[in-house]
Amino acid sequence: MAEPAIVRGVFALELAGGLAPDRAALSPAQAGELAAAVGRDLAALVDGVAGLDLVLAAAHFDPAEALRPGWPLHQRLQELHARAPGRGDGPRVLAFGADAAGAVPLPFQADPALAGGGLRGLPVLLVRAPHAGRAVGEALEEKLLQFGMATPGTALLAQDGFAAKIEHARYLTAHDLAAMMAMQYDHQGLAPLWNLVEAALLAPDAVEWLDAGAEPLLRLEHGEVRMALFDPAGWCAHYRHGQGDCDRLQRVYDHFMARQRQFAAVLEAHGIPVLFVHCDGQDDARALLAA
Repeated sequence: MAEPAIVRGVFALELAGGLAPDRAALSPAQAGELAAAVGRDLAALVDGVAGLDLVLAAAHFDPAEALRPGWPLHQRLQELHARAPGRGDGPRVLAFGADAAGAVPLPFQADPALAGGGLRGLPVLLVRAPHAGRAVGEALEEKLLQFGMATPGTALLAQDGFAAKIEHARYLTAHDLAAMMAMQYDHQGLAPLWNLVEAALLAPDAVEWLDAGAEPLLRLEHGEVRMALFDPAGWCAHYRHGQGDCDRLQRVYDHFMARQRQFAAVLEAHGIPVLFVHCDGQDDARALLAA
């Protein structure tokens, strides 16, 4: 039997002043009400959405958590959708948040280490039958980034439900979110790293290098990044600093190490494990990473 086709998206909440919401997830009743409102908004934006199943995680996450290899948040929604009753009875709207006692199930518990950002996202999955056309998914990709603002009523439901101050609420496909993150990383001076994150997301079997000038040396393969961990002598040898310069370049080396830590933190936020490979300058660092 053919697998159903899916469109991954997020209901993105831009928080006023970067203040974190007081609640991590909605109650079952609130989750159902918000999912129905999200469905109405999307159906008004794109013809054909009303004929799809919509699945919403009524819990908010950092964008990096929604952009992890294998799409684990959306994969969990897909698994719950497959087990939900009512298949064959027409389009369904499904929502998953806190349980009746207010506890948030483990798959929908956000990483507390990533809780301080000004943008939070609720994973959304749209599911169509295998034989259905691709027009709806293509239209969502074309329209949401430009026209996907949530209606005021839907934004207010999210604001009240999460006890948050929301400045803007909008719909994005996963590709839209990835494009926004790429721009953000570019503004933060992290553009070289995005190629590895994107490859891990979209081409999990690819081998990708970050080998650019004075940047840290990284290799992605099988979903894991191997990063060259240089001691001062190895760093001088690899980046071709003259031996007489090494003692004078301690501050530059310290900056390089801070850059490495920043890269590792970003990769780990995206769920990409990092393995540090010690490089002392005796062997070629690229060969060590490829071993």
